[in-house]
Amino acid sequence: MIHLDLSDNQIRGAIPNWIWGIGSGNLAHLNLSFNQLEYAEQPYNVSSYLVVLDFHSNKLKGDIPIPPSCAAYLDYSSNNFSNSILLDIGNYLGIFLSLANNRLAGRIPESICNASYLQVLDFSNNALSGTIPPCLLEYSTNHGVLNLGNNKLNGVIPDSFPIGYALQTLDVSENKLQGRLPKSLVNCKLLEVLNVGNNKLVDRFPCMLRNSNSLRVLVLRSNQFNGSVQCDATRNNWKNLQIIDIASNNFTGVLNAEFFSNLKGMMVADDYVETGRNHIQYKFLQLSNLYYQDTVIITIKGLEWELVKILRVYTAIDFSSNRFQGVIPDTIGNLSSLYVLNLSHNALEGPIPKLIGKLQMLESLDLSTNHLSGEIPSELASFTFLAALNLSFNKLFGKIPSTNQFQTFSADSFEGNSGLCGLPLNNSCQSNGSESLPPPTSLPDSDDEWKFIFAAVGYVVGAANTISLLWFYEPVKKWFDKHTEKCLLWFSRK
Repeated sequence: MIHLDLSDNQIRGAIPNWIWGIGSGNLAHLNLSFNQLEYAEQPYNVSSYLVVLDFHSNKLKGDIPIPPSCAAYLDYSSNNFSNSILLDIGNYLGIFLSLANNRLAGRIPESICNASYLQVLDFSNNALSGTIPPCLLEYSTNHGVLNLGNNKLNGVIPDSFPIGYALQTLDVSENKLQGRLPKSLVNCKLLEVLNVGNNKLVDRFPCMLRNSNSLRVLVLRSNQFNGSVQCDATRNNWKNLQIIDIASNNFTGVLNAEFFSNLKGMMVADDYVETGRNHIQYKFLQLSNLYYQDTVIITIKGLEWELVKILRVYTAIDFSSNRFQGVIPDTIGNLSSLYVLNLSHNALEGPIPKLIGKLQMLESLDLSTNHLSGEIPSELASFTFLAALNLSFNKLFGKIPSTNQFQTFSADSFEGNSGLCGLPLNNSCQSNGSESLPPPTSLPDSDDEWKFIFAAVGYVVGAANTISLLWFYEPVKKWFDKHTEKCLLWFSRK
């Protein structure tokens, strides 16, 4: 016997030391994942022939077991390992190492730099401290995935990405990193996922990556990025980008219409579902079915959701909590495959573009806490899949559309707009044929130069029997029942 798979059972207690002698010591593949194992019996005489050793999702604790000398694949993730990483662990490594989701502390050992064949390194969700060893990038051109997210790392991201670096995923989010994005990232021609969110980086928008043909996910949220997001005009800027999250920074200026015109990856349905490559992944050990699956956290209505699979058809834009001004460009209406649009907590003004009504795949729309004015476009009433809407705290007026998805949203979605009327607000529209007029404007000053000319439009409110639907209808639940595939995009969490 060379292959033993006991995964996903209810095995408890210890990993017996006799297991290493199975197959006369020639065991090459051992999978004990998804059990309730707590420790390994001593002596830990692991077979030197083991190529794949998978212990993930157990309750193993204490020090990390010394890896087999020939192991290509080591997965010790999602356990209770503590203390520090073995100082010489790099001398044992093959192609894949995951120590994610443990309680490891201390520094990243520089012996990792000796693992010249390593393609996937995942140390995420631990308590590692210190700096990122520069040699980790300088001497490891084979890396396809480097995930150091959610630790306590400090210092800078080393500017030492070599030419020809095969990196596909770089995740250093949720640390204490400072400084700038390294310019040498342009050497990573295959980069698909760049996540530096929730750090202390101070920089401008990374226009250096604008011509990347591979970049699909860009997360800069919760740093101190500043300036405009406008890059030099070319037709190929960001053409495959499907998720961009730059929320909670200090970006300024207007939303450039041409920027959104370049987002070709958000304009058409993807064909990866047909080819079987329907989510972002990194495949290694080409003769096997093993691959690394990327994840990302998105924010909808203030709640964080982890996409444990980043479907290639999933698209999202989050520019919230910055200092953008001016109007929302009509070109956003061309992003026909967009699922999430969040422009909230800025200083945007003018009307809501009617062309947003063309975004028939839209599931979440948040334009709250801006200075938007005018009526809610009737085109928005045609949404079919919209499950989350927030237009609150603007200067909107007129009657709230009363068809389709708009019947399912609570008053919270519209509060803070004194000129709006109709359900679900308590402010009913006037029964004499005229709707609520816009709020009175004050004399212009340096901060507020709004000018409004409005014509009253007659409308009579009826259909009282729809009130029960407005208060008791559960849009998200019913929508998920009909669209179970998309449910994964919202609530699939480990």
